[in-house]
This record gives sequence, C-alpha cells and structure tokens, in this order.
Amino acid sequence: MGEYKVLAINPGSTSTKVALFKGEEKIFSVNVSHAAEDLAKFKEVSDQLEFRLGMIRDMLKEDGVDLSDLDAVVGRGGGLMAVEGGVYAINDVLHDHAVRGANGVQHPAQLGPQIAKAFADEYGCKAFVVNPPDTDELIPEARMTGIKGLLRHVHGHALNQKETAIVHSKKMGVKYEDMNYVVCHIGGGTSITAHRKGKMIDGNDIVGGDGPMTPTRSGSVPLAELVDYIFDNGLDKKTAKAFATKTGGFVDLLGTSDALEVYERAEKGERFAKLVWDTMIYQCIKQIGAMAAIMEGKVDAILMGGGMVHNKDLVERITKAVSFIAPVYAYPGEFEMEAMANGAARVLDGEEELKEYKGELNYNEKDFMGE
Repeated sequence: MGEYKVLAINPGSTSTKVALFKGEEKIFSVNVSHAAEDLAKFKEVSDQLEFRLGMIRDMLKEDGVDLSDLDAVVGRGGGLMAVEGGVYAINDVLHDHAVRGANGVQHPAQLGPQIAKAFADEYGCKAFVVNPPDTDELIPEARMTGIKGLLRHVHGHALNQKETAIVHSKKMGVKYEDMNYVVCHIGGGTSITAHRKGKMIDGNDIVGGDGPMTPTRSGSVPLAELVDYIFDNGLDKKTAKAFATKTGGFVDLLGTSDALEVYERAEKGERFAKLVWDTMIYQCIKQIGAMAAIMEGKVDAILMGGGMVHNKDLVERITKAVSFIAPVYAYPGEFEMEAMANGAARVLDGEEELKEYKGELNYNEKDFMGE
C-alpha cells in the first residue's frame, strides 16, 4: 500500500475525531470536544458545520499539522440513501444528501462528508466516504416482512465490521471477498451481521432497535406487547422511539449506560444486574447463531470487535457458546479511523474501484409490494 497522506474525520454526538495517516502509520490524532450547550444552539445537525470546522482548524493549527501535501480526505458518511459497501467519491449529490439527511435520520455523521469536502476543496485533493452507516447489502428475504409496505433496513457498524473482516482476512492470507464470516460489533450499539463473500447479506438494524439489548438500546421486543406498552403508558412517538437508541437497555433497566459498571455490579452479586448482563450476552449468542444459520453453517470464522470486546468474561462466554460453528477471534475496540484511511489508500492504489453515489436506493421497493 502506498505512503498516501490521508486525513480522516469522524463526527460524533459531542466530539469530532480527527486523524492524519501516512501510509498505515497514524502520525497525528485528536478528539475535538464540543460542549453540549454550544451544540444545542443549532437547530439542525448540518448547522454545526462552520462551528465544528472552525474548532478542527484551530486544533490542527495549534498542533502545527501540515496538510499541504494531502492525497485525500475521508469523512464518516451519514444521511445517505441505502448503498452497497465500498468507497464513494463525495460528489454533489452525496454532499447534498449529507447536508439534508436524505435518509430521514439526523446524525452527526452527516457532517463527515461536509467537513471532508471543505478540507479537500481547500487543499486540492480527493474526498471520499468509506462504507457509510447506510451500507445495505441485504438479500431480498432479509428485507421482506409480514406487513405490506414495511421493509427491513439495516443500520450497523459497516465501517468497523468490514475493516475487522478485511484485517482478519489479510492476517489469514485470504481475501475478504472469498470468505464467509459472522462479524459482531459489540459496544454502545451492537450489530451482528452475516458477511457472505464480501457482502453483508443480513444483520440487525441498530437504529430500529433490532437485535440484542445494549447499554442504551432495548433490542428486539414482541410487537404486540410493545404496542400495548406504548398505549397503556401514554407515550408519545419521540419517547417511544428513544427506547430503540437512547433510553432502552441498561439505561432503562439499571439507570446507567456504563457496561463496565453493570459487569462489576453483577460480579459483586447484584442479582438483577447479573440477569441483565447475562441476557445481553445470551441475545448476542442467539443473533450469532441466526446469522450462521442463514449461511447454512458455512462460516469460516466468527469475528468480534467493539468496545465491550475488551471484557474477558463476555468474550469467553460467547466463544464457549458459538465455537462449535467456527473459530472465534476477538479484535477489541474500533478501527474506524484506520478503516477510512485504508479505504482511501485502496482506491488510490487501484486495489479497489471507486464508486459513484447516485442518490438512489439500491433496491426496488415495488419488488416487495406484490405489484
């Protein structure tokens, strides 16, 4: 891989991660914090652009970071329509969709393409997004539901999942596109996905509350009981939807989103904390089994990444339960910044083809309407 100089930008809810790479070496990184009261002044996510951009520029200047010879800038993609995985040039359509949040989901990741384009325009280099959050490669059977007009979509940790799979494949001397994996990202949000020959053919929708319980997410619950719960408790739409991403899981059950705290409370003998911790692991195991089944058991490896994979208890228990399916490997933490830089380098090297974002769904909704 060439010694390309790549700037990676990853906006989060209260901070923006910035990293500069030369080849595979990270030569600078900083997490630019944004005060919640400052962000609250902006009505829409995209309204934060100049504020965040100014703070990033000030930080880079303060640290004497030279960007004059940049080859590419990569921004975390957000607000886009469903696309297949890969590296996309930030064209006018992609930029517009990021600004508007064309997919209807307002998230700080929308600022990634906007900040990347601003830097690329300034320094005369290329601007990309790599495996954006709306990477959706579901097979038709995974998209269909039993309610006409209601389709399954997938929002997960595509960037980190695919990078984990690519890193593992290189380690094993094989190609990601030739292998079948169940890849798990277990953290504040948990996505567990079937990767068949380089495509994420099925998985849970973390934005929709689908899949295992997490520190802030309810996970899958029975539909009829959920409807009763919402109406019986007089919940409005916003409050009810928050269970899926913000106020469910550990937060609702134990009043904390700190997974380490929950584990320690369970270890100290707190019965309910132990039940919650055990249930989360149980649901992860169940989802892994489901993903293995839809690949007919033809699984080369089960890969685990994400912040909670630092927990030895979690790794050991999941490994014990699912190792009959395939070998299990742990890659604790996240590789999002490295994944963005590596994606850009693959395209610049000619190892991977650059894709064009057209702003269209990568499936036809009419196919699922019986028309």
